[in-house]
Amino acid sequence: MIHLTQTDILSDAFPNTDYFPFNLKIFQNTKQLSLNQDITFFIGENGSGKSTLLKALALKSRIHIWDNETRLRIKPNPYENELYRFIDIAWEKGPVPGSFFSSRNFSDFSRNLEEWAVNDAPMLDFFGGKSLITQSHGQSLMSYFKSRYRIKGIYFLDEPETALSPASLIELLNLLIHLGKKGEAQFFIATHSPFLLACPDAGIYNFSKEIIEPVDYRDTAYFKLYKRFLDHPEAFIQAEQ
Repeated sequence: MIHLTQTDILSDAFPNTDYFPFNLKIFQNTKQLSLNQDITFFIGENGSGKSTLLKALALKSRIHIWDNETRLRIKPNPYENELYRFIDIAWEKGPVPGSFFSSRNFSDFSRNLEEWAVNDAPMLDFFGGKSLITQSHGQSLMSYFKSRYRIKGIYFLDEPETALSPASLIELLNLLIHLGKKGEAQFFIATHSPFLLACPDAGIYNFSKEIIEPVDYRDTAYFKLYKRFLDHPEAFIQAEQ
């Protein structure tokens, strides 16, 4: 089911083009993205802006993001999390609930959930019936995904592959396919994983050039690199200098 149909990037209103993310040409040059698939992937190298736009879409959708980052920084960036103020989004039938996932924030969420469950143990039933912090990181992620994403809504995932084995990635891939066909949830996923990108009928947006543009799975840099490596790993192994 398509909940979020489109986003417009209001680059003419950017407050400053010297600071990230407003200094990225990809946000200055891209005006509009169609979001008309059940599952949409954002791909690109680190720092390309894919996770930044993912987070901006979540914040614009009024999705709470668990983030306990309070450390001081030598050069704080006042604009780092402000992109959401300069995008518009369009809903198919009005806003729906959802969640934002990242591996970094998931640890904070798991600890908070454990504390809440001390006084309300049935709360864990909502997340697979087991304490998330007593499972391995990969197991706790899959428990969360299997329970949370069966609920109608819009879901943002930032590099969910971080702690998952290849087998678990395939399990997540099939879960996404099943939930997409079920028609209740819509997913936006920033990823480097060619396993997840193999999802049939998903949209893939490439952030590696100066404009965000769609790309076919087999034309992605990830697919080509993994295929070359698996076919000829010796070509990538450098002898000690």
